[in-house]
Amino acid sequence: MTRYGMSIPLPGGQQDQRRWTEKLVELGYTDVWSSETAGVDAFTPLARANEWAPQLRLGTAVVPAFTRGPGLMAQCVATIADLAPGRFAFGLGASSNVIVERWNAQPFDRPFSRTRDMLRFLREALTGAKVTRTYDTFEVSGFRLALVPEVQPRLLVAALRERMLELAGSEADGVILNWLSAEDVATVAPRVLAGGADKEIACRIFVCPSTSDEARAAARQWVTTYLNVPVYADYQRFLGRGDLLAPMQAHWDAGDRKAALDAVPDEVVDDLVVLGTPDQCRTHIQRYVDHGVTTPMLALMPWGVSVDDAIELLAPAAVPSPT
Repeated sequence: MTRYGMSIPLPGGQQDQRRWTEKLVELGYTDVWSSETAGVDAFTPLARANEWAPQLRLGTAVVPAFTRGPGLMAQCVATIADLAPGRFAFGLGASSNVIVERWNAQPFDRPFSRTRDMLRFLREALTGAKVTRTYDTFEVSGFRLALVPEVQPRLLVAALRERMLELAGSEADGVILNWLSAEDVATVAPRVLAGGADKEIACRIFVCPSTSDEARAAARQWVTTYLNVPVYADYQRFLGRGDLLAPMQAHWDAGDRKAALDAVPDEVVDDLVVLGTPDQCRTHIQRYVDHGVTTPMLALMPWGVSVDDAIELLAPAAVPSPT
């Protein structure tokens, strides 16, 4: 079964979130996925959505492995898992030096090891076992979770490059992908599926059902802002876009933001952001599924299209069934 999710909160006022969440159910969406950067935290929107639409599966994509201690992380995960038994997928990721170091005053040190250690700790702690263990990046002594979920949540790892992709396949229940094209999925998914054919391949897809110049300009700005963050710049080089993006990154490093924006190739925008008519967007999203994504999660970009229109135009009922 291909699931079909939406990133929350949807762009706009908090007062509209309940109406939109209920509408997602009516339109056939199966999941809602939260994230954590500089807006709301990842867990509160899921707790609210669970009250409004208990049919939906809840997911995080993603929570940084650095910004909560192990015990608090286990408590947060257990709380949502207890509220939504069997309907919660926890996505854990290294995040970036910007979020971890510059915004949260934590050293962004050994991101692979920290993510792996947090994953291993959660596997044990969420069962209610008493954890006394020295990991490579932290030590836990005598922690026992007081709220043990009735159903263990699925644990997913956000992955960009080889080691994290392999961790997602070998020790997690699947992977969360981000900032890649539909065709790139065929390159990275096999590294995850080597750990088992049942692994979930979830992918955040930036989408705006619009052909306007405003939407394309905003997409170009979005690409420029994100792909100059070091972890994403390295990721795009891994995916083979190093030469295409080198001029943009050189201008950015020199402090010329306008020249960097102008240097983003159109083909990169078209690869990484879904734009176009509703039919074109649905076809593009389907390409992700055809290449191996089991859970497309749409990240709606508010570029001149209302939320109500966008969630209707992109509704899963209108998406062709996988072949």
